[in-house]
Amino acid sequence: MSHISTPRLPRSAAVGAVVATALAAGLLVAGSSAASADEVRIHDIQGATRTSPLLGQQVGDVAGVVTGVRGYGSKGFWIQSPDGTADGDAATSEGIFVFTGSAAPAVRPGDAVRVSGTVGEYVPGGVRSGNQSLTQLTKPTVTVESSGNALPEPVAITATSVPDRYAPAGDPARDGSIDALPLRPRAYALDRYESLEGMNVRIGSSRVVGATDPYNELWVTVKPHENANRRGGAVYGSYSAQNGGRLQVQQLAPVSQQPFPKADVGDVLRGTTEGPLDYNQYGGYTLAARELGDVQDRALERERTREQGKGELAVATYNVENLDPGDPQAKFDALAEAVVANLASPDIVALEEIQDDNGAKNDGTVSAEATLKKFTDAIVAAGGPRYAWRSIDPENNKDGGEPGGNIRQVFLYNPERVSFTERPGGDATTPTEAVRVKGRAALTRSPGRVDPGNAAWENSRKPLAGEFVFRGRTVFVIANHFASKGGDEGLTSHHQPPRRSSEEQRLLQAQAVNGFVKDIREAQRNADVVVLGDINDFEFSGTTKALTDGGALRAAITSLPRSERYSYVYQGNSQVLDQILTSPGVGNRFSYDSVHINAEFAEQNSDHDPQVLRFRP
Repeated sequence: MSHISTPRLPRSAAVGAVVATALAAGLLVAGSSAASADEVRIHDIQGATRTSPLLGQQVGDVAGVVTGVRGYGSKGFWIQSPDGTADGDAATSEGIFVFTGSAAPAVRPGDAVRVSGTVGEYVPGGVRSGNQSLTQLTKPTVTVESSGNALPEPVAITATSVPDRYAPAGDPARDGSIDALPLRPRAYALDRYESLEGMNVRIGSSRVVGATDPYNELWVTVKPHENANRRGGAVYGSYSAQNGGRLQVQQLAPVSQQPFPKADVGDVLRGTTEGPLDYNQYGGYTLAARELGDVQDRALERERTREQGKGELAVATYNVENLDPGDPQAKFDALAEAVVANLASPDIVALEEIQDDNGAKNDGTVSAEATLKKFTDAIVAAGGPRYAWRSIDPENNKDGGEPGGNIRQVFLYNPERVSFTERPGGDATTPTEAVRVKGRAALTRSPGRVDPGNAAWENSRKPLAGEFVFRGRTVFVIANHFASKGGDEGLTSHHQPPRRSSEEQRLLQAQAVNGFVKDIREAQRNADVVVLGDINDFEFSGTTKALTDGGALRAAITSLPRSERYSYVYQGNSQVLDQILTSPGVGNRFSYDSVHINAEFAEQNSDHDPQVLRFRP
């Protein structure tokens, strides 16, 4: 898995503690006096930067019309000045969220209200997350003056109203933060969204770029031509191509009252979607829909790769998302069907996230024999070959992932087309090494782990290396599952560029694998080496640069057109996480396919798309 998700818990009433933490850290500055009630309007509270100039102050009788109500999770409601441009300043929002804590809001859209309360800045996910803050009123006293009023006219968010540039550079004097910078909504996408925080907004018919997820949310783009690909997604092709047209869409109505639509990438959220513009930790700027359009199904199909030729070796990688014997048989069957029908039964399949025989039960079990038997049996039942497997059991709870699950990489191989060269002695802590035997490279242990004692692999999966023989030619395969992106800041972080702290470990991991490949090539310069797996990083990342350093490897996915380079969809960005890299011995005469069967769909068997490489050793 690429991004560790924290549980979706309702926001607690401990807003004051979060603000206090921010104040203590010097990230936010509170005002020093109470604001005069007859002077304060919503735009005065919002101000022209990302944080309120009235933070921490008591304000009274702030007037507005209710534009949306949320009675679950983070309970509260949004109010907006009836005149959407009350102060004529495009940088100052005329809407704001009123947080009611554990109490369900006692207002309805169209109520004209006056609110007294404390100005706060809530940081979704906590100050350490790097997220921007949401300006709000807390501990409110609410007076309803009238009901049934017309709502403020929604602001249209369109391809032309959202700037192409994503965010300003952070202020070096403020640790790279953009919080104190004056908003420039005509220059930057993030500034445009921030200037509309809390306001009633709408989008017209928009293409879905992130499928409906289990939390009843999806992603659309208001910029239909922004890095679009042929299947309807928005490709994340560099750190400066953030796709600012993306917006998360949720609905204000509880799912029990109004089911959330199922949508795949490429579908269209048709008609008008309208409601307040929120900000949360699970994607940043989010349209909290009071009115939700309907989904037009564009019938996106799951891809099937071609079958390998008689003289071609097909090698694949597939993250099967915490597979264990306790999963429903339907999951095993669906994954098996994908291997057989969508991947055309590759000769070698490197699996990631195979769990031990009792899954997340944390009792010291490390064997995955039952998991693998159930999976390979399902492949046979789907019409595929009887795969053999090779793996090394990890030490208990030493390889990260779900506690007790003991995920690991596994080689499946079709013994009717490929043989495995067995060299005993490999275990969880003993490294395999590359040596020269009779003029050719060989591994001292096969299967074996690559440099398992290296600190780069602390609490992370260790690479699995093995020797295979296809039509008399030895091929070295190294299966990987690099460290997660958990802990990285999101694209909407108040630090710009966002901090990607997880890269530090992956960089060390990439250097270790690169060094091992160089050892193989030193023993035999023209050796065929395939490095593959869930690399958890982009094809343009420092991790990939370290893997390919010195020409030891080539990222095969770069042979595809840029619009087809992705294996995962995160927050509406189609991006590369799963990779296959090849040594110069493999040459340039290969075919590569990122087989899109999961990441773009609401119904998934895994959150990753498998990758297949075919070449002639």
